[in-house]
Amino acid sequence: MSALVVLHSAAEWVAQFGASQRGAVVSIGNFDGLHLGHQKILRAVVDRARAKGGVATVITFDPHPLKVLRPAQAPPLVGTLAQRLAGFASLGIEAALVLRFDAALASLMPEEFASSFLTGDLRATAVLVGGNFRFGHKQTGNAAKLKELGSRLGFAVEIIEPVISAGEVVSSTAVRSAVSKGRVADATRLLAKPFALTGEIRRGEGRGSTVVFPTLNLAPEQELLPKTGVYATETLAAGQWYRSATNVGFRPTFDGAHLSVESHLFEFNQRLTEGRLEVRFWERLRDERKFSGPEELRRQIAADVAQAREFFRRLDLSHTTPQPA
Repeated sequence: MSALVVLHSAAEWVAQFGASQRGAVVSIGNFDGLHLGHQKILRAVVDRARAKGGVATVITFDPHPLKVLRPAQAPPLVGTLAQRLAGFASLGIEAALVLRFDAALASLMPEEFASSFLTGDLRATAVLVGGNFRFGHKQTGNAAKLKELGSRLGFAVEIIEPVISAGEVVSSTAVRSAVSKGRVADATRLLAKPFALTGEIRRGEGRGSTVVFPTLNLAPEQELLPKTGVYATETLAAGQWYRSATNVGFRPTFDGAHLSVESHLFEFNQRLTEGRLEVRFWERLRDERKFSGPEELRRQIAADVAQAREFFRRLDLSHTTPQPA
């Protein structure tokens, strides 16, 4: 993983990279979820930058533009900014210019955006985007406009074709649909990794211990949550990964009123009341439902744990490479 430099203005980019006289190879976007389509674009950015001796740079926005322009239409975000930046680093991006999206930035016409953030301080030599790219005031700029500006202002523009998976275009919208419907295996295919929730441990009500399956409760930072139900998951706790079974829901057996994300970690015997967790969702096992009481719930959780273990056994077998005779 490269050492990603996170910046918040063109001036900061100049202070960091200006003396090197290296121009930027840039992609621009929200990159929510950092799915396969995003990964394809950013790998091309890294390859181009390495070939030309440039700075592999991403320009991204926080908050999401729709939260400023049309809040009622803003989608629940797949990931946090921290997850996005970690993804940039894992792909080899050298610099992330995180611009605060506000009314002033939204008012820039495409030409103004290009002169402010591409040809000016960043000295962009190439800009790589997807075919549905939009930028500038009221999204008046598109890929064709970017090409026109590039020919006039001196940077190359490359339009990266979308990724098609299982007959559909990979997009943040497709990821949101899969996760919200509980199709986390499909989300894994679109993201090339499991959908993950992160956050702090939330103190529970001690219900887990009453059914002999203690759990860790996550207070998720993400806006997008999987459909309620039980999942085969992996949980990062106290610096170590554990296979787990996770319930996303309202604990109807105990008349719960608030959504909870509770994970029972296999082979885990610590008692944690604080710290960070990450939960990766691999497979949906069943719907959440109300049971007659703790005893019936205990039997069902035991079945859920067995089903989750079987899922991971099959997953391990599928990743086993046969040894030559």
